[in-house]
Amino acid sequence: GHGNHKEDSPFLSSADADRKTDFYDRNLALFEEELDIRPKVSSLLSRLVNYTNITQGAREHEEAENTETSRRKAPKSPNMGTLMGVYLPCLQNIFGVILFLRLTWIVGTAGIVQSFLIVLMCCSCTMLTAISMSAIATNGVVPAGGAYFMISRSLGAEFGGAVGICFYLGTTFAAAMYILGAIEIFLKYLVPQAAIFHASDHHGGDSAILNNMRVYGTICLSLMAVVVFVGVKYVNKLASLFLACVIISIVSIYAGAIKSIFQPPDFSICMLGNRTLVRDQFDVCSKTVLEGNVTVPSQLWRNFCSSGNMSSPQCDDYFNQNNVTEIQGIPGLASGIIRDNMWGDYLEKGQILEKAGLPSVDVHGAVESFGLYVSADIATSFTLLVGIFFPSATGIMAGSNRSGDLKDAQKSIPIGTILAITTTTLVCILSWSPCPLLSCRFGDAVSKNLVVGTLSWPSPWVIVIGSFFSTVGAGLQSLTGAPRLLQAIAKDNIIPFLRVFGHGKANGEPTWALLLTGLIAELGILIASLDMVAPILSMFFLMCYLFVNLACAVQTLLRTPNWRPRFKYYHWALSFLGMSMCLALMFISSWYYAIVAMCIAGMIYKYIEYQGAEKEWGDGIRGLSLSAARYSLLRLEHGPPHTKNWRPQVLVLLKLDEDLHVKYPRLLTFVSQLKAGKGLTIVGSVIQGQFLDSYGETQASEQAVKNMMEIERVKGFCQVVVASKVREGIAHLIQSCGLGGMKHNTVVMGWPYGWRQSEDPRAWKTFINTVRCTTAAHLALMVPKNISFYPSNHERFTDGTIDVWWIVHDGGMLMLLPFLLKQHKVWRKCKMRIFTVAQMDDNSIQMKKDLATFLYQLRIEAEVEVVEMHDSDISAYTYERTLMMEQRSQMLRQMRLSSAEREREAQLVKDRHSLIRMGSLYSDEEEEVVEPVADKIQMTWTKEKYEAERRNRNNAPENFRELMSLKPDQSNVRRMHTAVKLNEVIVNKSHDARLVLLNMPGPPRNTDGDENYMEFLEVLTEGLERVLLVRGGGREVITIYS
Repeated sequence: GHGNHKEDSPFLSSADADRKTDFYDRNLALFEEELDIRPKVSSLLSRLVNYTNITQGAREHEEAENTETSRRKAPKSPNMGTLMGVYLPCLQNIFGVILFLRLTWIVGTAGIVQSFLIVLMCCSCTMLTAISMSAIATNGVVPAGGAYFMISRSLGAEFGGAVGICFYLGTTFAAAMYILGAIEIFLKYLVPQAAIFHASDHHGGDSAILNNMRVYGTICLSLMAVVVFVGVKYVNKLASLFLACVIISIVSIYAGAIKSIFQPPDFSICMLGNRTLVRDQFDVCSKTVLEGNVTVPSQLWRNFCSSGNMSSPQCDDYFNQNNVTEIQGIPGLASGIIRDNMWGDYLEKGQILEKAGLPSVDVHGAVESFGLYVSADIATSFTLLVGIFFPSATGIMAGSNRSGDLKDAQKSIPIGTILAITTTTLVCILSWSPCPLLSCRFGDAVSKNLVVGTLSWPSPWVIVIGSFFSTVGAGLQSLTGAPRLLQAIAKDNIIPFLRVFGHGKANGEPTWALLLTGLIAELGILIASLDMVAPILSMFFLMCYLFVNLACAVQTLLRTPNWRPRFKYYHWALSFLGMSMCLALMFISSWYYAIVAMCIAGMIYKYIEYQGAEKEWGDGIRGLSLSAARYSLLRLEHGPPHTKNWRPQVLVLLKLDEDLHVKYPRLLTFVSQLKAGKGLTIVGSVIQGQFLDSYGETQASEQAVKNMMEIERVKGFCQVVVASKVREGIAHLIQSCGLGGMKHNTVVMGWPYGWRQSEDPRAWKTFINTVRCTTAAHLALMVPKNISFYPSNHERFTDGTIDVWWIVHDGGMLMLLPFLLKQHKVWRKCKMRIFTVAQMDDNSIQMKKDLATFLYQLRIEAEVEVVEMHDSDISAYTYERTLMMEQRSQMLRQMRLSSAEREREAQLVKDRHSLIRMGSLYSDEEEEVVEPVADKIQMTWTKEKYEAERRNRNNAPENFRELMSLKPDQSNVRRMHTAVKLNEVIVNKSHDARLVLLNMPGPPRNTDGDENYMEFLEVLTEGLERVLLVRGGGREVITIYS
């Protein structure tokens, strides 16, 4: 059932009565501050002992239905042993309708050799599954839910849900099969005259039987559902009675088989030639009878002849030319019958049952006489018989489903289940050789007696009544178990639309689940044929067993620390063999049903994966993923990827605002368009502060980033780092993100907007430092400028271009990025244009040809254009722009100096005895320096000091004059000239482009020119709506070779 709280409860509850003494225990003083989260061993053990695993099943419901007084009693501890708790319930589930109604027919049709093969296959499959199940069941406590609980906790919510639903459908169809079996016994052997529909001729017999089954089956299902609804305690009280019926029936068959060796029972079969006759159509097995001294035609004669006059008969040709003989139905084991029954005799539908070895003249008889012979009502084959027999091998889960009621589940489940399978296999093998004409399913040849009943001792009625009660009991058990299983799945909340079935009556009875179970069982009953329902049931059980074996194999191979089963006789190879047998049996018995069952399981799996609730159950599939990831990472470690495999593995540096919201979510949008779910994406952010104080803030930030990643459909990982300085935090992310070969090779960061307007240089200093870090780490860098103008995932560009300005070769990033963007629906319709710049001494025509050839070999479709840039004098505008830039830098520097002086003076006056934070408050936090200062600072304002301070302040106008007479640096003028000229060309050609990709120039080696570098980038990208500045990582990322 709903296992989470049950699994964890012993470790979470720390509200003990003796908590106060815990804290002041003298021997544990070292740990006293942590005793609320890490309890003492003694208190942990006492809670573990009190932990109960009684199922949400029969016992609780029975107590809930009793009076108030019994409700107040403490719940009884589980006390069922191996015999009552596991062995007999398994026996009752396995010995059921198929053993009584179909085993003799299967042996008669398939022969002893092939029947042995069928039983061996089915029983080997269930035995191997039982071994796997025993290993899982003994690996810790298994609460309510049985097989579903074991598989879901071993293989995860997706597999658990898919198998749980299959197991539920299997159990529900089992209820339908048992009811159909009970009705077949009732109408064929107990009260044949109760039939409502009757065949008008021998062709209409099948439809009449099916209609009777539908009517009585529906009535029976309704009655059973009412019994289950009224109270499960009645079902539990009847269970032992039904079990007694099964045991008596089995003993009766064996007693009869032993007796038949010495004294075969008198069940004669009437044969016409080698054809078997339907025994209830006549009284004497003879053509004529003596009445007094006169020979007169028998009833059999009258059936085959149109006139009763023996002198001039008009009889069936086959009847005339063949003799009537009578043979023993059960000749006894000593008669050599085993040799005759060794090989199979499969019949087509409508084929008459014949016995080899009897003399016969082969002539065609009249069509009217066809109904007098025993004939096959369905076409038989080996695969069909496997599908029909397999349900009799199911029922091995009965013990694990009762795990909560067992005194020692880990000991009882393996012993009880394996013993039950061994017993039933032996019974099936030894129940074979009774009769040569077992191919009649409904006992037509033995006066409509139940075929296996003809063998029983002391009377056939023992088997008939025993098998009827047995099938009714098994049906009730299935109708009781299936709704509980559905309720357990619903309460786990892994399949949202099943939530309603988690509710029930006040005492927990699954009312809604019972209603759904009744409706699905009714579908089985409307099929009406036991032989059609059995293969459906087989599919769902085989799916369930397949996953039990898979769960055991996965856990064994992974060697997870928690995999410590008490049952030691398992091996992953046995589990794989069991799994293969389950799969083979599914396709042997009915390939189309197998495909349907697998599709149902597959759809449920995908539904839970997309819609279901996230569950962390420590399952094996997570462990398998971890092992696969580790293996892959170790393989990747051997070296960097080949150029052909290179794709941008992105580290996105996000900025969060004061409320811990993502400042520029369009960065994530852009990355999702670039990546389209492929490769690695790590989203990183830095929180300024101390880690010990900021853990909660880190968690909140991570959650905010994850939420935004989900909204923008970015598949990747999130990492938030706490650092005393933002610059250091970014450097840590760039160095340490990723694992082994799965490391980022590209950094995406936003542009520092408003850096010009702000006196605070932190933003652009951090930006330039990040550019330097990526260059040092040989990583590619992408800086989307004007990110707020970038398209969302819902927009579509129906036309327009993506323009690439390829100024310097940077490893081919500029070629690859537009190609990757065009894979996304937003950019798909855009055309690609590549511009390159030719200098005076370049041959622009040849350059264009070479570039077109290069793109052709790269398999990239794009227009090519070579832009010529002539050498020109530096314009006055460029000179003026450079001068303004340098003046601004100088002015800001002076403003910061003077403000720092004022701050320092105010601080000294304010508190002479404090530790002073020396260093500029204007500057970036990265440049803060704390100098050690004496505890007491003696400040004396002398006249000289006062005069010096006044002179300093009078220098301001001089500084201003110096600013106006400033001459720009020649290297800065050259750089500005390049930026202005390139910007003119780019704006001229690409002013209406959807996106412009551009080589990003590197920062100056001398850090004094950092502010000027920002200005150059601004000038270079002025007047463009969307710009992506790209800087390669120093390696080729695109190749012309295959």
